Amino acid sequence: MSLIVQKYGGTSVGTVERIQAVADKVAKSYRSGNQLVVAVSAMSGETNRLIGLAKEIDDQPSLREMDVLVSTGEQVTIALLCMALAKVGIEARSYTGAQVRILTDSSHGKARIQAIDSHLIEADLNAGRVVVVAGFQGSDDSGNITTLGRGGSDTTAVALAAALKADECQIYTDVDGVYTTDPRVVSRARRLDKITFEEMLEMASQGSKILQIRSVEFAGKYNVPLRVMSSFEEGPGTLISLEDEDQMEKAVVSGIAFNRDEAKLTIRGIPDQPGVAYKVLGAISAANVEIDVIVQNVAKDNSATITFTVHRNDLAQAEALLRKIAEDLGAQEVDADDRIAKVSIVGVGMRSHAGVASQMFEALAQEGINIQLITTSEIKITVVIEERYLELAVRALHSGFELDTQDGNPS
Repeated sequence: MSLIVQKYGGTSVGTVERIQAVADKVAKSYRSGNQLVVAVSAMSGETNRLIGLAKEIDDQPSLREMDVLVSTGEQVTIALLCMALAKVGIEARSYTGAQVRILTDSSHGKARIQAIDSHLIEADLNAGRVVVVAGFQGSDDSGNITTLGRGGSDTTAVALAAALKADECQIYTDVDGVYTTDPRVVSRARRLDKITFEEMLEMASQGSKILQIRSVEFAGKYNVPLRVMSSFEEGPGTLISLEDEDQMEKAVVSGIAFNRDEAKLTIRGIPDQPGVAYKVLGAISAANVEIDVIVQNVAKDNSATITFTVHRNDLAQAEALLRKIAEDLGAQEVDADDRIAKVSIVGVGMRSHAGVASQMFEALAQEGINIQLITTSEIKITVVIEERYLELAVRALHSGFELDTQDGNPS
């Protein structure tokens, strides 16, 4: 008997008919001999509806009361799913995050899980019940309802799997797994059978939106095997787990990730002296603007140039700050560019193969694509290019690293 935690997102439970389909899927797994804990999101669109109601009353409502409000969406889903399970002959019991005692800190709207009391769940599992838990929520030491922020239901599922020492955490969504790249851009993109936590983290951080970074970090920290599966069709999905030797000997590159929501800022002609990078980037970060790729160059006249990227939504704020910093430092000029994109190749196989960067640069050069910035990690190479070349770049790299083929090994 395996203990499995399943998570179903908003589209998977978006209608009564879909909730009934989820109940059938849960019942099938239960009847095959598994113990099951199911974490669910609110029905698709429900959280936005609740936020809209709050905004009609107050543009800036209390964060505490917002958590009380938006957490009700999941409470509806858990009750309906338990009713649907009872209808097909499966005894199930629902719990809100507070009832389970998913203990969080008190950061309303973006709380972090600190502990989970698993006694109630374990008692129900031992009694042969399916346990259905509201995702995205918990409560703090004072009993206040809290929510976990974006991707919170994924985090709930992974945290439950870690606390219960589950054999696997299955994330059901509207795609049937993790692909080598977005199939909407490359029609020959393949579903991966396996990917490592490290690779999935890099893919998620570089623009892949299948899983939220927090849930992957949590799974990697507690070694919870994750499987991404489709709610709407049968299939094995993609297993996300620890790296093993077999995986290291397979494809050099596992996938191509990209992000269109990028903007680039450059400050030129600043003094090359200790602390200047902090004066530039520290002030931007202090304004809660997240900085991604950073490159600094020094000219022969000992003046420095710093270029960095931010989310496109933060460009106006970051540019205004940078122009003030430039005035204070006596910089020559500031440039802003919101017509860029970021493309990354990701793979643990890079650790044991040389020449990956040159192969990437060659593939882009053959298509006449100029590279503006480069950053690397042990298992990732990221370039910043003009946005208009993004899809061409992704297709060129997907083909250049032979991700179209089954084994994905470059010749």
